[in-house]
Amino acid sequence: MSADTEGEINAPAAVPRLVLCAVDEPLATAWSGVADGRDGVEVHRGSVLDIVAEAVVSPANSSGWMRGGIDAVYARAFPLVEAHVRSGILALHGGELPVGEALVVPTGETEPEWLISAPTMRRPAEHLPSDTVHPYLAARAVLRLWRDGRLEDGRPLRGVVRTIAMPGLGTGVGGVAPGTCARQVAAAWDEVFSALSSK
Repeated sequence: MSADTEGEINAPAAVPRLVLCAVDEPLATAWSGVADGRDGVEVHRGSVLDIVAEAVVSPANSSGWMRGGIDAVYARAFPLVEAHVRSGILALHGGELPVGEALVVPTGETEPEWLISAPTMRRPAEHLPSDTVHPYLAARAVLRLWRDGRLEDGRPLRGVVRTIAMPGLGTGVGGVAPGTCARQVAAAWDEVFSALSSK
């Protein structure tokens, strides 16, 4: 095996394997439209925690409180994760992670090892307006972080995380319609990885 071949095998993927998860049929149906024609995007009908993934997405609030919806599920499954998120937000963002930015922290478990916090709302339990663009901003932040981000030890995130499991963004407490969320996640994917699809 040549060094070049070995490098290609170990090289980071061009796009992540993004598994869009839904525990209800309306969101699963909406997610199907995102997966159609996009290499790397899949749909799972069931919990985010069913997926073998290196990272899961938390669509929490800007303060990092994880008390409702899927975030409460994460907090029960990964008892240290809320403290990690809040500490990271305080250290790196002065206590508030704006919608449109994302942060990766360890879950404290071996699988998934990482949680990507990408707020869809500023305050906990905020109901989002029907014309919100927050799912798009959150998804774009996750995908940009995967593409360009680094862990604290300097390793590129895309070299460590190959599969990301993503729940609905703002579709629970936030009240965003599944179709709206799906269209915005698709737009974020297309924007972040558009250079690949145009080749």
